[in-house]
Amino acid sequence: MGRGKFKGKPTGHRHFSTPEELRAGSSARPRTFRKEEAEVEEEVEQEESEEEIEEEPEKRKGTQGLIEIENPNLAKPKNVKAKDIDMGKTTELSRREREEIEKQKAHERYMKLQEQGKTEQSKKDLERLAMIRQQRAEAAKKREEEKAAKEQKKISQSLILFLPLAPLRYG
Repeated sequence: MGRGKFKGKPTGHRHFSTPEELRAGSSARPRTFRKEEAEVEEEVEQEESEEEIEEEPEKRKGTQGLIEIENPNLAKPKNVKAKDIDMGKTTELSRREREEIEKQKAHERYMKLQEQGKTEQSKKDLERLAMIRQQRAEAAKKREEEKAAKEQKKISQSLILFLPLAPLRYG
């Protein structure tokens, strides 16, 4: 009998059998417990024997036994034993998986054609690349000509500066 709103700990209510009670066989353990243990052991034995016996066709309720129905939405039991599995059977892919694989293959084909230069985009890229190379070559040639012109101008200016310094001889 607890006081207040809090309950006492349940450990105080436990009853343990004394060694004398155990020897005498008059323990406080309920008799139904022994029966329950026996029932559990029998169930385990029955389950083992059921595994050995092949499955019998299940009884169907109502009109299910009379009419064979092919309902694709009907949930089928997925319990399959290891010995019944067909290793040669391949599972069908879902629509999404199939589409994903097709998409990857198409992308690989496109990239292969792209490398070979057979697609429109690769042809445009190659034309653009050729134009850029040509422009760069022209720019490099122009730079070389400007550099050569600059050096020529430098040399001519240096000659002009040195010429007046030379004494003029009239003869």
